[in-house]
Amino acid sequence: MNAHDLLEYPVWRGEDLGRPIPDSVHAVSVALPRWSDVVGYEEKRPEVMERLQCGYPRFMIHPVVAALGRRIAGDAPCLPMPSGRVAELCARFIADNGGASARVVPFGAVHGVVTDEAGVPYLRAFWQHTGLIVPTRQAESVLAGGRFAAAGGDAARRRLRQHLASLYHCAEEDVFLAPTGMAAQFAALRAVIERRPGKPTAQLGFPYVDTLKLQQKFGSGATLLHDLSTIGQDLEGLLRREPLAACFAEVPGNPLLGSADLRRISPILRKHGVPLVADDVVATPVNVDLGRFADLVATSLTKYVAGTCDVMGGALICNPRSPLHAELREIARAQHEELLWDGDAVALEARIRNFPHRMLRHNDNGLLIAERLRAHPAVERVWYPKWEYSEAYEAVRRPTGGWGSLVTFLPKDAEATSPRIYDRMTICKGPSLGTVFTLACPFTLLAHYTELDWAESCGVSRHLIRISVGLEDAEDIWGRLDDALNGRESSR
Repeated sequence: MNAHDLLEYPVWRGEDLGRPIPDSVHAVSVALPRWSDVVGYEEKRPEVMERLQCGYPRFMIHPVVAALGRRIAGDAPCLPMPSGRVAELCARFIADNGGASARVVPFGAVHGVVTDEAGVPYLRAFWQHTGLIVPTRQAESVLAGGRFAAAGGDAARRRLRQHLASLYHCAEEDVFLAPTGMAAQFAALRAVIERRPGKPTAQLGFPYVDTLKLQQKFGSGATLLHDLSTIGQDLEGLLRREPLAACFAEVPGNPLLGSADLRRISPILRKHGVPLVADDVVATPVNVDLGRFADLVATSLTKYVAGTCDVMGGALICNPRSPLHAELREIARAQHEELLWDGDAVALEARIRNFPHRMLRHNDNGLLIAERLRAHPAVERVWYPKWEYSEAYEAVRRPTGGWGSLVTFLPKDAEATSPRIYDRMTICKGPSLGTVFTLACPFTLLAHYTELDWAESCGVSRHLIRISVGLEDAEDIWGRLDDALNGRESSR
């Protein structure tokens, strides 16, 4: 079933483990319907891993992509990369960090990076953290000798840039497309590093896992300033100790949905000539305007812009209101490769057309669910941008904007109740967010399973449940959640 079928027929039963969400070769989520399935996935238990038909593409190599790797290199470890430059960058990363051998093999429209067993962790790390991946549509096309190539890729990319320029109030030339949201983050990191080579970066607020890992593994060191209540003074102290290449901030953060106060932070950074790279994936440009404060915006198109959970993409926006605009845009332009695949560009351009309208509906449903959860006697705490560091969010919220549809909550007696509540939820359960259908996951387990104690030291409980509220009837969504919270067996 496609993404819109999932509005009426969600994938939530135990026997659904491993099914693609939606039912497409291009799906970017996978059904993990029980708490134990998520633990089994993280621990790579055979009874779970053997059921998975796909996974989030940066974390799990899709069977079509794996088949392309075998076509290039036989039994040797290999992943296809979208260009020769990317492949050389990957091979260099493997050699520099793992000391393993790596070679680049051109193959049609892609370039394989072939390594040995010692190099596999670094090959996979490059794929995951940089987001410079070969998507399923491109892999299919290459395997078929180009028969599945989509027509109109250049025109779709141009229209996509035009749509984004309108949303971000910038010129088309300020928009640089990328194959994933993480690739857009990597483009931002490369730009700020070129401007200040060898200087570290800082992350303002607890971020999505790979945003920090990217800076740590591909930058010159990164400091996490996770306490939003002291973020301004912590940043000033850090800048007194060392110069920075940039600061990165999510508005709002994922999964705790608080925002750093950019009104206070931006003047500090501009005094020191330090760019602010903002990530607006959770809020989207429909809800927030970061133009007064951010120098670069790195965003994912996979989430709300697509909505259907079956296409990847990202974009780096050079903010024309930034005092660093001309300098950063020239660096970005010189470094840029057009790597968003034709078929993905066509799919994204079709879906961005009604994205603003969809986002307003997401806002309405998200707010209703957040308020109902907050009032529920079985819930200990709810995180939502309307209440988490709300003054900081309100400072960038558009007059017509809302608070989005990502909601995180902690049940009472969470260690005992979170798994039971999650298992009883009759909604789709798997990774990703921003889908037209409601999608839940135990976020901390999925993102930080090997560092749960560290996450909890930053205020992120291992028992959290995160819900991306979709476009179904809001009362139906609430009924399903209310049944799970109250221990009722759902008849839905």
